[in-house]
Amino acid sequence: MGMTMAEKILAKASGNKSVSPGDIVMAKIDTAMVHDITGPLTVNTLKKEGITKVWDNEKIVILFDHQIPADSITAAENHILLRKFVKEQNIKYFYDINEGVCHQVLPEKGHVLPGTVVVGADSHTCTHGAFGAFATGIGSTDMAAVFATGELWFKVPETLYFNITGDLQPYVMSKDLILHIIGEVGFDGATYKAAEFGGETVKNLSIASRMTMSNMAIEMGGKAGLIAPDEKTVNFVKEAMAKNNINKEFEIIKSDEDAEYEEVYDIEADKLEPVFACPHAVDNVKQCREVAGRPIDQVFIGSCTNGRLEDLRAAIEIIEKHGGICEDIRVVVTPASREVMLKAMEEGIIQKFYKYGCVVTNPSCSACMGALYGILGPGEVGVATSNRNFKGREGSLDSEVYLASPITAAACAVKGELIDPRDL
Repeated sequence: MGMTMAEKILAKASGNKSVSPGDIVMAKIDTAMVHDITGPLTVNTLKKEGITKVWDNEKIVILFDHQIPADSITAAENHILLRKFVKEQNIKYFYDINEGVCHQVLPEKGHVLPGTVVVGADSHTCTHGAFGAFATGIGSTDMAAVFATGELWFKVPETLYFNITGDLQPYVMSKDLILHIIGEVGFDGATYKAAEFGGETVKNLSIASRMTMSNMAIEMGGKAGLIAPDEKTVNFVKEAMAKNNINKEFEIIKSDEDAEYEEVYDIEADKLEPVFACPHAVDNVKQCREVAGRPIDQVFIGSCTNGRLEDLRAAIEIIEKHGGICEDIRVVVTPASREVMLKAMEEGIIQKFYKYGCVVTNPSCSACMGALYGILGPGEVGVATSNRNFKGREGSLDSEVYLASPITAAACAVKGELIDPRDL
């Protein structure tokens, strides 16, 4: 019997010829990442255990993205602690407050390679499965074990395969596709399972759109969200490594044709419509027209889910086409990285957002974490291109968040209420 991508990568990383779902393996880690929120606990755990040297200073990435620039004394202290650790351990890859969101920066800087095992002390590390890596989020204390040994144990997951066919229709994006899948599977339908996305639709998606898909695998409980590497993947990875003077070999690993999946879902992309994930659950998915008409207070365009260049392009195109945003609402725009910001500036996108009254912030987690920019107040309603809409996710416990694609979010900004973008 053949193996899935997840099984083959974990078998390689653990030195086994083959593995099966349920097996416990000790896998070697290729890339380990912490950020300014999760890193301090990792570092303090190492100190508590008397560990004075990390296993490999070139396989660890430390990055600031959640509270940047520091927005409290505690945040500043965390930054100081991590900067000191970087110097003590001679960590080669450290990105301070100026680069952006970890899940965007890591692949841009050439740290995510096909066929590798990537762990991050952040749940949305599964984003990197879009590059054919087994990428998953782990806890800060588990990360301390990785920093010390370069290894971590995993239970080999079952895999759910999503066979997606057909063309996405106008005004429908990969965000609508993944929200549809989450609505079908449920918030816990893929718990500790790998989600593998395939089919002609996925092959036709851009790298950015694939990242959106993998990013939200965790929202149905997934351990990882994988997409088989192809020419687009290889081109992106090689270009990123070349730009950042990284010279590493990598292996293209795909599922065997006779791989056994726990379940196969057939999705007809051409039948999908724009959707919202309605409060207060990501799997509470409804077609936009079902909830259209509700007034809103704020739109957030950004995050590790939809803060890439193609997302900003799609949003500003809608806003510009319809002459600007509704004067009664706020629009917060946060590019996912400095690279995205610079390209958006070169194309005049940032200038246009400002022209139409939007607020553009520095690349960061921004409103998505509910503790930096764009906090919602009691009773307020927001539309966000981010990945979670739990109570209090963007601020007040008495606020509500509707998740949507950049196109739909921009349409809501134009109208000042929930709307299907096809109905503007």
